Amino acid sequence: MTTMTLTEQNFEETVLAEGITIVDFWAEWCGPCKMFGPIFEKSSDAHPTIRFGKVDTEAEQGLAAALQIRSIPTIMIFRDGVLLFNQAGALPEHSLEQVIASAEALDMDVIRAEIAEAEKAEQGS
Repeated sequence: MTTMTLTEQNFEETVLAEGITIVDFWAEWCGPCKMFGPIFEKSSDAHPTIRFGKVDTEAEQGLAAALQIRSIPTIMIFRDGVLLFNQAGALPEHSLEQVIASAEALDMDVIRAEIAEAEKAEQGS
């Protein structure tokens, strides 16, 4: 699948959609981002059912600030609108593939139940 450019206008709609969305926060001047870019693109080609998006933190400073991006590259993985992974730093190819496999293997009904329980406990305190 082609990697899409994510902006303030399409970010929320994209990550809230059903399925897995992987987001790479990057900037043109960032050396580690340039090294990670081909790994991200290769993974995008290898996983046609997953959405891959890139956020240029220079062009989308408001979005980067809202998501508290402090270091780039930062990788986020969402599934069915739930943030499952958020890590700064370029991942080696095998690590990215492991994280993707873990996200695919999750039972989202269990995850949603755990989130609901945590929110309920938070409200009770």
